Amino acid sequence: MGCGVGFAQTSPQMGSQASMFNQVKSWMAETHKVKSEEVTIAPLDPRVQIQACSKSLTVDHPFSSKDTVRVRCVDPAWQVYLQVSMPVLPPVAMPNATASISGKPLISGASNAPAAVAAPIVKTVVVPKRLIQRGTIIEAEMLEEVTQTGGNVDNSMLQSLKDALTAEAVRDLSAGQVLRSSDIRRAILVKQGQQVTMNVGEKSGFLVTLRVEALQDGRMGEQVRLKNTESGRQISGVVVGPNLVRGLQ
Repeated sequence: MGCGVGFAQTSPQMGSQASMFNQVKSWMAETHKVKSEEVTIAPLDPRVQIQACSKSLTVDHPFSSKDTVRVRCVDPAWQVYLQVSMPVLPPVAMPNATASISGKPLISGASNAPAAVAAPIVKTVVVPKRLIQRGTIIEAEMLEEVTQTGGNVDNSMLQSLKDALTAEAVRDLSAGQVLRSSDIRRAILVKQGQQVTMNVGEKSGFLVTLRVEALQDGRMGEQVRLKNTESGRQISGVVVGPNLVRGLQ
């Protein structure tokens, strides 16, 4: 069974990966009104292989954060998550309330008017409820969303709980600390050699559950090779949770 995104013993198909990166940069540039050359994409694991897609790639932000991009292909079916970054745009300068024509104020007495005060920035951020130790896979009950007023716009701050779910803490995170994208990374949810649960047929109106052995590590959304321990047959599935995969439809 072929796979679009998977681990292989050979090096990645660099042409397909480069084409995907270029399309992602173009999409980011158009979506966020930045220059494509200012968009940075974190390198993929060197073992990840990208198959050429016969259809147009679909690119979107699966979470509220702009730091994660999902790329999907219909034929062959695969998807991959990319970590991206782009420059923080400076705030737009407001016109001076005391602007004048030929040296005269536009409004009588405007030269004595106080400067306009910008409205405070109100944003939603994500913080731990308690200490989260390095290496911990983050679950919803560990976090909460809080409203923060003031400060500068920082696109690296997580804005929604779902941005951190099934991620792994890369350092100790204190209670109340505002989480940033650099504090977490996509966690390995399926580990090589472990028994995992595989669900097959959900979209067809029936559900079959199997216990299979993972033949490689996998993160959320990645396609991994598996082995049916009863028949010895190798199959593929997509990681959808801790020790949980979904069979290819």
